[in-house]
Amino acid sequence: MNGLTKRIIISKLKKISAREIMEYASKYHISITKDQAKLISSHLQSTTYDPTIAEDRAKMLKKLAQITDIKTAKACQQLFHKMIKDYGVEDYFQ
Repeated sequence: MNGLTKRIIISKLKKISAREIMEYASKYHISITKDQAKLISSHLQSTTYDPTIAEDRAKMLKKLAQITDIKTAKACQQLFHKMIKDYGVEDYFQ
């Protein structure tokens, strides 16, 4: 992955708002509350996760499961894998 693409992904992750999280959750039929969306947004803004690194993705999903529940975290993980496949960027996420 080129550096620019990676920086854009990380920047979007760090700047995502609770409102955007709620919109994505609604769009993809994932049930979360406004309070959970706020906690997720706040957590992402305060960390240095790199979603292209498997270890960081695992940490993000573990924290997501703590904020929400296992079912929600698994649904998000499945959606993530579907999206990287649909966009043809599997090679970026090892």
